[in-house]
Amino acid sequence: MKLARQIWPAISMLAAIMLSGATAFAQQLEGQVLLAGEPIAGAAVTLWTAGADAPTQLAQAQSGADGRFALATSAAGNNAPVYLVAKGGTPRAATNQASNSLALVVLLGNALPNTVTVNELTTVASAFAAAQFVKGESIIGNPLSLQIAAANVPNLVDPATGGWGKVLLDPLNSTQTSTLANLDTLGSLVTAFATVANDDWRARFLKAASLPDGTTPKNTFDALAGIARQPWAQPKVLFALFNEAYPQPKDGARRKAPFVPYLAYVPDDFVLSLTFAGGGVYSPGRLMFDAEGNLWSGQNWMAGSQSGVNESIGGGVVKLSPNGTALSPAITGFTGMGIDGVGWGTAVTKDKVWLTSFNGKILVLDFNGRPIGTESDFPFKEKFLGLMGVGVAANGDVWIADGSDNQLLHFPGGQVKDGRIVKVAGLKSPFDIVIDAQNRVWVSNSQSDQVVRFPADDPSKAESFRAGIGVRALALDSKGNVWVASNMSLDFPPPVIPDGASIMQQFKIAAGHMLKVLESNPKMVTGVVNMIRPDGSQPAPTGFAGDKAVSVPWGLNIDGNDDVWIGNFWGRGVVLMAGDNTKGHPTGTKTGDVIHVFKSGSIQMLTDVSIDLAGNVWAANNWNDLNGAAAPDPLRPTSTWGGGSGITVIYGVAAPVKPPRMGMVRRP
Repeated sequence: MKLARQIWPAISMLAAIMLSGATAFAQQLEGQVLLAGEPIAGAAVTLWTAGADAPTQLAQAQSGADGRFALATSAAGNNAPVYLVAKGGTPRAATNQASNSLALVVLLGNALPNTVTVNELTTVASAFAAAQFVKGESIIGNPLSLQIAAANVPNLVDPATGGWGKVLLDPLNSTQTSTLANLDTLGSLVTAFATVANDDWRARFLKAASLPDGTTPKNTFDALAGIARQPWAQPKVLFALFNEAYPQPKDGARRKAPFVPYLAYVPDDFVLSLTFAGGGVYSPGRLMFDAEGNLWSGQNWMAGSQSGVNESIGGGVVKLSPNGTALSPAITGFTGMGIDGVGWGTAVTKDKVWLTSFNGKILVLDFNGRPIGTESDFPFKEKFLGLMGVGVAANGDVWIADGSDNQLLHFPGGQVKDGRIVKVAGLKSPFDIVIDAQNRVWVSNSQSDQVVRFPADDPSKAESFRAGIGVRALALDSKGNVWVASNMSLDFPPPVIPDGASIMQQFKIAAGHMLKVLESNPKMVTGVVNMIRPDGSQPAPTGFAGDKAVSVPWGLNIDGNDDVWIGNFWGRGVVLMAGDNTKGHPTGTKTGDVIHVFKSGSIQMLTDVSIDLAGNVWAANNWNDLNGAAAPDPLRPTSTWGGGSGITVIYGVAAPVKPPRMGMVRRP
């Protein structure tokens, strides 16, 4: 037996090389399989490469009595991420052999670590990060999407130790939300699956993770991915299973759950979310992704400043990697070409980033954050006061909304030198722009209830469509429907804003008016979302309000399933609304139905929400403290709290989207 243990690593290494067909030098990967902190002996540990096709087995080994294993493999190639699956064996923490339905997983990047742990927490984190790509025990999807998923796993757990991840442990996340407790509670459910639970409990756990089509997962990894995709579906059932497995002692002592802290109360959902800051993040406005999955966002105000609608120091441009790592300079972000604070004006083309500023300046960056020119490169003699949304057409045309002078700027093919002013009838502080597949330009009006549409080659043929009051974001689904977010419902008294007011003056007047009305009517909820079909008709002319779930919506975006994701400004939440395609939702779901509202301590007053290549939803915390943002003389202790803190990412809940956003939504 001793001799067998000594030669097993060598045999495993040889087998791994043969299985992978590698001729290059093989890398040794050592690790341990644990359950409840104790080893699983005799588990089959398999290393797979993930990609667009069926996974390829790279190596396989069996864990020893101490749960340890050794694998040898070459790189998967093409930057494809790899993952380990551990099944079977005898857990020391259990009295019986592990159920074949117990699948423990850790998703790794292409660069393998020297050591790795496979346990309950790595399984939860991997399932949530790759939720949109899990099929049984396999991970299959767009290669870049899978790289993004793998890069986010270490934010939640440390693959080397199986403990908590570095981002989860930072002050923004460890104490401000229930993510840590959600992670630990789900991990404890996986432990229970193999230890204290019986067959009936296991069946109920798997059923609780079933999808609307009735498909029941066959293993714990698939079950966790199901929970990640719809974390709102069965929180009461899952918490009851946790309570059954680890009853609360009558004397108030801790439960005997293997991971603490765990949930003390039934959650609204089992979301795993993290907030990212740094790189100048503070009061983010619009969120846009480049083709590699990096996030770009202009900031209203500078981090650390006592900024609000009365006094402000403008922010710069933030770039975050697909796993939230700040790639832009601290505090200031990227800047240049005269910009001083960015509102709704962030857009990404195939090769550039466009930003507009409250002071009427335009900044165009390359993907390294370098300005492509100077202010004098623009052909305009006119002085602009406040530029807002930037729309990018599929053909590369760039359109900019001039929110102070009721006009548009057009850059054919995205060429700065060819920019021109376009006058269009019906504009009233234009805010956002989208361009549909027929090259028709749609423009929202923040000082009216109208959305204007015109052919790009003939602005004289403008027509208008009614939405709510204070029209903000626009987004195109895959059918060409335009979705519209309006701050106020049609029955809400509109603010009176004088012509020519600067953007910040407009915000000041509108915010003051809204505060006055809503604070004097605490039960009042306002704001709507409209859908305008390509032919101009609307299924709900007065808009969708989601039984008051929609609360002063600002931004919205469409995911790969044509579902609508909305940023609630006043309501401080992310709203998931069924779009024109209700596939994947329970029978009876109608267009405009609100599926769920995501709330947490890290979700503040939101402007934009955006979906990445891996199906994660990013939410822009634009404002936080109303006194700091809007008071003429704010309280000094919270005078830097006017802007929102960080960008919050909800993992695995949306159908992935192909960036950049140029016209209609696209799937990867």
